[in-house]
Amino acid sequence: MPLRHDEKIVLGHGSGGRMSHDLIGRLFQRPFDNPALRAANDAGVVAVPPGRLAVSTDSHVVTPLFFPGGDIGRLAICGTVNDLAMMGATPLYLTAGFILEEGLDVAVLARVVESMQVAAAEAGVQIIAGDTKVVQRGKADGLYINTAGVGVISHDREIGGALAQPGDVIILSGPMGDHGIAVLAARGELGFAADVISDVAPLNHLVAELIAADDSPASDGIRVLRDPTRGGVATTLNEIARQSNVALILDERVLPVRPPVAAACEMLGFDPLYIANEGKLLAIVAEEEAQKVLATMRATRYGEEATIIGRVQAAPEGRVLLRTSIGSTRVVDMLAGEILPRIC
Repeated sequence: MPLRHDEKIVLGHGSGGRMSHDLIGRLFQRPFDNPALRAANDAGVVAVPPGRLAVSTDSHVVTPLFFPGGDIGRLAICGTVNDLAMMGATPLYLTAGFILEEGLDVAVLARVVESMQVAAAEAGVQIIAGDTKVVQRGKADGLYINTAGVGVISHDREIGGALAQPGDVIILSGPMGDHGIAVLAARGELGFAADVISDVAPLNHLVAELIAADDSPASDGIRVLRDPTRGGVATTLNEIARQSNVALILDERVLPVRPPVAAACEMLGFDPLYIANEGKLLAIVAEEEAQKVLATMRATRYGEEATIIGRVQAAPEGRVLLRTSIGSTRVVDMLAGEILPRIC
């Protein structure tokens, strides 16, 4: 009979035997409890409301595992919930796969799982299936998490990156760069103190409010929703400009950045436009709907600091341009490399 290991993850926890079952029952099934998970079958069986399905998956390898404002568990839930929400879907169900490194403190894993359940409850989703694997010491940097999510689109609106039109307005739900700088500060790599908290948050309720308030014909109000994670606002807008074959024109004077983030970026030579966010969204909306969308955002918990940052024009196709505070215009290109690795 294998020895009990309650404090550290060992290879036996990935064996599929008694130690695996004990770990799953103790750390995962109780916090995530729901009928589909409780059935303990090879797949979670659930009911899906009428409508179109949205499906997304993501892997999370952030270091350190805990940072101001969040951790890898909250990040895993919010990242997948937000990807579904950006399609106008209501997130319903998630799966979670854990890659655990031999030697990981069980208390650390328990803390991450608790954070995941808190985030799932806030988003209103259930974790209905999962998997756990254990790899040798030094092979996984503690803990990796993969999540997949399913949501339902119950309305007839089309929301997508190819739908931006000349004359549309670009809205950002809050300041840029909080997550990337918070993670960097948690690594102790800034060389100075930075009072920055990650913005990691589920945005599905904000999106639901936007859709409920949009009484325009389908695709004539909210055209595009996107969360600017890796690569930041700049890279996300470049993706949209290329999908829609339009130009996106930003106004540097109104781009929202918190002073500590701006200071950190200035010290390190970073541009906040390229720093990751995990609780912000970009909305491209018809001009006549912009003020209503802005007001709706500002009335929600995670959109209180929303602002209009630019407009859409016909040319030059596929480009993002920034009108600077001194009146010049420069090209804002897609991020060429990775300035902040392992942030999500």
